Amino acid sequence: MRLAQYIALTGLCSRRGATRFIRDGQISIDGRLANHIDSVTLIDTPQGQAAQQHICYQGKPLPAVEHKQYWMLNKLVGTDCRLLPHDPSSLWHLLPKQPRLYPVGRLDKDSRGLLLLTNDGELTQRLMHPDFHHRKRYRVRLNKAFDELFLTQMAAGVSYKNLTTLPCQVRRLDDSQFEIVLTQGLNRQIRRMSQALGYRVVDLERVAIESLSLGDLPPGQLRQLTDHELTALQASIA
Repeated sequence: MRLAQYIALTGLCSRRGATRFIRDGQISIDGRLANHIDSVTLIDTPQGQAAQQHICYQGKPLPAVEHKQYWMLNKLVGTDCRLLPHDPSSLWHLLPKQPRLYPVGRLDKDSRGLLLLTNDGELTQRLMHPDFHHRKRYRVRLNKAFDELFLTQMAAGVSYKNLTTLPCQVRRLDDSQFEIVLTQGLNRQIRRMSQALGYRVVDLERVAIESLSLGDLPPGQLRQLTDHELTALQASIA
């Protein structure tokens, strides 16, 4: 594989960041400065897949690429999805030290529910890229009861900040709660759609990403995906 891809898989940085490190002369391969056309041959080790070549960042050897792991977290309100070691509210403090896991997308700090965690960059890319329009299902409670017109407008697409959201699936749960399935990942999208129609979101829970469902995972807890869940998720985004 290309060197930048390997560097990203070790968890040092993103692929774009790896490209910058190579450009800036911070990566060496077999004792020489690396360049963008360098490739890496992988070998299996007990720790994961490692480069056959000796690759360093600022003189320090890069770790092996860990075996791929897939976890889910039932995120609590107040948890910040940014990985910030100095922030007590950061997701960083909830994750295991090994393997190194990264959130697939984010949930707002004031939202809760399903958060997928993995070190599989390819799966992350497929789920995050806007061209794939993957489905994410949410349950939402508003500050007051809504009528059928609200549901119709939400489903058709709502205009705010010089954009109009894509049509989506919406169904009523009770007088002030609804379920919505989005294929976009706009920042605070449900909150801004609701606000544009005169309502305020008081509770927002993500309950599913494609075939992956939160199920009965207790709030604040995380667990590995089962083989069945992983197979179904990979099939749904193939």
